[in-house]
Amino acid sequence: MIASNAFYPPKLQLPTCWGSKMIKPHLLAILLALGTLGAGAAVAAERWETLPELPAMPAHAASGAVTINGARIHYATFGKGPPVILLHGGVGNGDYWANQITPLAKRHRVVVIDSRGHGRSTRDARPYTYELMAGDVIAVMDALRIPKASIVGWSDGAIIGLIMAMKSPARVNRVFAFGANMDPSGVNLETGSLPTMTAYGTRTAADYARLSPTPKAFEDFQAAMGKMWATQPNYAAADLARIAVPVAIVDGEHDEAIRPEHSRYLARTIPGAQAITLHGLSHFAPMQDPDAFNTAMMAFLDGRGGPWPP
Repeated sequence: MIASNAFYPPKLQLPTCWGSKMIKPHLLAILLALGTLGAGAAVAAERWETLPELPAMPAHAASGAVTINGARIHYATFGKGPPVILLHGGVGNGDYWANQITPLAKRHRVVVIDSRGHGRSTRDARPYTYELMAGDVIAVMDALRIPKASIVGWSDGAIIGLIMAMKSPARVNRVFAFGANMDPSGVNLETGSLPTMTAYGTRTAADYARLSPTPKAFEDFQAAMGKMWATQPNYAAADLARIAVPVAIVDGEHDEAIRPEHSRYLARTIPGAQAITLHGLSHFAPMQDPDAFNTAMMAFLDGRGGPWPP
């Protein structure tokens, strides 16, 4: 989950569950995201203040969709080897993993999923829940005959991965959870108008129009997501303490969305969890410094650098 208004493009009103605040056009957000300000005047924005463009997605080995609980869940697979499932952040899509797929696919079978209603996937009228989306991932695994996989999740995707570790541990090898909260107190609600957040909102709106089977339904989609974010996830420390698979709790040093004390709480509460901070980066670290993110991700997936054995 990201701060309440992180995904809302200019002039779009938030769902009533988040209040009536409006986000106005934010020229500075775009300029900082591009690392420029004014005609010919370069601004040395810090890396964590930028939202870099993504490379083109690599060629996939296969793609398809699985029908589950009123939705068609799109997936694409890359490479061969032990399976790794990539789960993107809220209102994003699987293409946001473009920097991670190629290095992972050299040693793994990579499955990239568009969460229900996101990207190329559809949804029905039932309310969003994280557990519903975790069930969607299990359905894709079943369709692809993957009995067990490692999960790399970003924001909402990290929440889904941790829920899978909690609720379906027999299907999960390990979870690399970047930018997760597991109860509403972990979210910083004051950062939604920061440059990276507003730029991301604009970009994801355009992505939705380009990829979605319902390209004009972005406002309804956001409202449905906002209702979920108002109360979910909401797991107690006792729930987290029951997680028994290897977990890395990962955040950016300048994470806009997740309170650092919440990341520390998760790492302290989940048995044996490894805490990783990506210095000089934010909630968008997989885009800002793919090398740093990928190095930490690969080390954890390979069983290096943590309290858990390989």
